[in-house]
Amino acid sequence: MLGANEIHTTIDQLELSASVVLAGRVPDEHLPGLYAQASLLVMPSLYEGFGFPVLEAMAAGTPVVVSNTSSLPEVAGTAAILISPNDTMALAEAITSVLERPQCAAELRAKGLSWAQQFNWRRTAAETIEVYRGIVS
Repeated sequence: MLGANEIHTTIDQLELSASVVLAGRVPDEHLPGLYAQASLLVMPSLYEGFGFPVLEAMAAGTPVVVSNTSSLPEVAGTAAILISPNDTMALAEAITSVLERPQCAAELRAKGLSWAQQFNWRRTAAETIEVYRGIVS
């Protein structure tokens, strides 16, 4: 696993400084605009509790490339490209597909916007109540 110094060095060596933004902590109110301006969200995470960034990016119309591990496949559904977080070639190919194939990016945008609409707090509350009712019964 790479540390911060290695990540910065790699960005410099590959001359990606003009294209890669390491934003750090971003205030919540700035996230929608940041997602909307992004070419894609790449989240090759080994573990996630839920994966809110995936849905946030999709809701902003941003294509998503995400790990096929943990909760992420359930969160992303078929609206993202799923890759093994340990397969760097598959990750590179997925990123390249989105950045160099406008049709791929457009398809992921459309799927993501539709998919993200299924997730809302009202639905979450209703489903949670149903679980509780099932336990009590």
